[in-house]
Amino acid sequence: MKVLIIEDERSMALEMEDFLKRSSYLCDLAFNARQAREQMEQSGYDFILLDLGLPDRDGLQVLEEAKRICPDASYIILTARGKLEDRIAGLDLGADDYLPKPFSLLELQSRMQAISRRKSGWKDSSVELGDFSINLVTRVASYQGNDVGLSKKEFDLLSYLVLHKNRPLTRLQLGEHIWGSFSDDDYDSNYIDVHIKNIRKKMTAFAPVEWLQTIRGVGYKIKL
Repeated sequence: MKVLIIEDERSMALEMEDFLKRSSYLCDLAFNARQAREQMEQSGYDFILLDLGLPDRDGLQVLEEAKRICPDASYIILTARGKLEDRIAGLDLGADDYLPKPFSLLELQSRMQAISRRKSGWKDSSVELGDFSINLVTRVASYQGNDVGLSKKEFDLLSYLVLHKNRPLTRLQLGEHIWGSFSDDDYDSNYIDVHIKNIRKKMTAFAPVEWLQTIRGVGYKIKL
């Protein structure tokens, strides 16, 4: 998943970036409102983590603008402001959650996972796909308790499709939101197709995977 971290305190921004990257997120950084707007206009994001205390513009104004540019992103406000009014204002503008500083990076990750599950309609971290179970926290795909053996990239791809169930995703969308920008060579080489083929091969060794569908001329989706 792609994350934009909008935080003027560089050490904190870099710490969040390092932690989330180790948890399989792709991260871009913006240290002020101007950089944030440039990033959002160039790329789509799954999550935007927004500090309200930016040096060049009020964070609530940035949130309002960001919601217009990236309407499908999930937003978490990160701020040292303790006023209830700020929290209410942010949530009223469309933020999905509010995390006061200082905060635990593990809590941040937990809240991001909870938002993803909630928006996808899942009540817990385990998703049933036919005869398979996909655990979005432990990052294991299993069949009757047996690990299917997906690689990191294969699981990233499968879990992203799970979180966007019943929605066709293009190969370009999948590539950008899981592994970053493709070069033309990567895109033309059917990079995503190779991973989908490997996922199907590993999982069909256990049971059919009719729920993983190819949308001709578009990409792929998981139908539930």
